Amino acid sequence: MQETQGLPEEQPGSEAPETMPSLEESLRTAELLAAEHHDAWLRAKAETENVRRRAQEDVVKAHKFASERFTADLLAVKDSLEAALASDNQSAESLHAGVELTLRQLSAAFEKANVAEINPQGEKFDPHKHQAISQQDAPEAEPNQVLSVLQKGYALHDRVIRPALVVVSKAG
Repeated sequence: MQETQGLPEEQPGSEAPETMPSLEESLRTAELLAAEHHDAWLRAKAETENVRRRAQEDVVKAHKFASERFTADLLAVKDSLEAALASDNQSAESLHAGVELTLRQLSAAFEKANVAEINPQGEKFDPHKHQAISQQDAPEAEPNQVLSVLQKGYALHDRVIRPALVVVSKAG
């Protein structure tokens, strides 16, 4: 029996060694995989675009309708004022009571909307919340103390939307 050097002998019953796929098959497999990945990428890109567009629409709606509840609360105030003006025969007392009720409605609407009144009577002057209109000599008061409030200020969620107009004491 003659042996071939370097070549393994075939054993009876063993299968033929695996053959590598042809270049055409490898290319076809790679193209299919690339197409799948491209399709998945396009779907992910479209989904991201949809999420971004929906988020933009939500922001626009939030800006557009942010004051809806506050406006609804103010409508009750407007109705009360119109009812007061529509009535011809009102006594001073009933008119005063109606104005007080209307002011309570407005105050309640402000409270719901987190609009806080700034009334700094007797407090130390704060340029972030107050606007000094004038100064007065006040020997009994500390320097830069608010002596009187000419117009109340207002803050929305701790952000000053209108500073209080005040008169402050002069520094010694």
